[in-house]
This record gives sequence, structure tokens and C-alpha cells, in this order.
Amino acid sequence: MWLALGTAAVVLLALLWEIARPRLAGGLARRHAGAAARREKAVQSGYDPGRERRAEQRARVLLRSCVDDEAWAMYRDLGFLRVWGGLGDRAQGASYAYLVYPHKPIVAYLPQTGELLNEYCVAFPDHSKPYGSARLPDSDDVLAKWMALSADERHLIAEANMHLPGRQIDPERVHRDLLRLAGWERERAARAVDSLPAA
Repeated sequence: MWLALGTAAVVLLALLWEIARPRLAGGLARRHAGAAARREKAVQSGYDPGRERRAEQRARVLLRSCVDDEAWAMYRDLGFLRVWGGLGDRAQGASYAYLVYPHKPIVAYLPQTGELLNEYCVAFPDHSKPYGSARLPDSDDVLAKWMALSADERHLIAEANMHLPGRQIDPERVHRDLLRLAGWERERAARAVDSLPAA
């Protein structure tokens, strides 16, 4: 009896394989043909996989040419920019500031206490042809936010989607970044003092 069941199972598997084989072969052929067509389309359209990397390098050069030395060093070292609110700066007693991250909301905070005020969501999509996408290179996104805050802060904030802190960026991360920023500023000030000529 077991021999008969085993033989029947082998015959059944062989029949199923014969039935399924053309379907599997056809599906595999279609998959290979689709992949080849995508590769051919990419070659014909001039797609370049290193495009995004070169775009980010150009964006960093542009950002460097637009912001002052301190802001560039901050972005290079920390990965974000601080922009003083109200078109002021610390020397003029700005009462609030913003942290500008690439592809994240702008975070408003009080520099005196580190209290987070709001998150402002803004987007600057890339409409360039033929490869436009929803995302600018990181440095271009930071530059666009910096320019908008510097040129017309009120308009940008009025048009942005405002949320309470913690909606998209973890408040603990922002507090850590504020501590990193304070340490960075102390080190920079110490280096500036050390570089002064002795009197």
C-alpha cells in the first residue's frame, strides 16, 4: 500500500511539474525581458547612477558660497544650520532661533533655555528636467530653507505647516543637537582665542 501511495505521489508531482513548467518558464522569460527593457530604457534616457552624488557635491559648493564661514562650518561639522529669528543674531539679542535640517521640518526654539517652540514643515521639490524628483540634494534643501528664512521669514512661517515639537523630529534629538551646537561654539571660541597673537 505504501509503495502504491509513493508511486502515485511521484507521478502526481511529475504531472504537476509538466503542467507548471511552461508557466514558470514564461514568467521567468517575461521577468528577464522586463529587466532588459528597463536597462535599455535607462541607457537610452541617459540615466546616470552617480548623478545624485554629483548633485550633492555641487549643492555643497553652492551652499558654501552663499553662507558665512561660521554657518558653513556649522553645517559641515554638525549637519544642520542655526538661523537667528527676526533677522537678528545673538549680538542683537535675538529671542528665538531655528535649526534647519535637510529634508526635515525647521525647528524653532529659545536659545536662552533650549525650549522647543514649533516645527515648520516646508518643501522645495526639484522640478528640473528630465530627472526631477520630490527631493532636492540635502545641501540644496538646507540652502533653500536658509534663503527663505533670511529673505522673508514671516512669509515662510506663514505658509509652512506648523506642528508642536516632536511631530516629525524627536525632541531628544533636537536637545542633543543643541548641546552639540553649544559644545561646537565653545570649541570654536577657544580656538579663536588661542589663535590671537600674544601681546
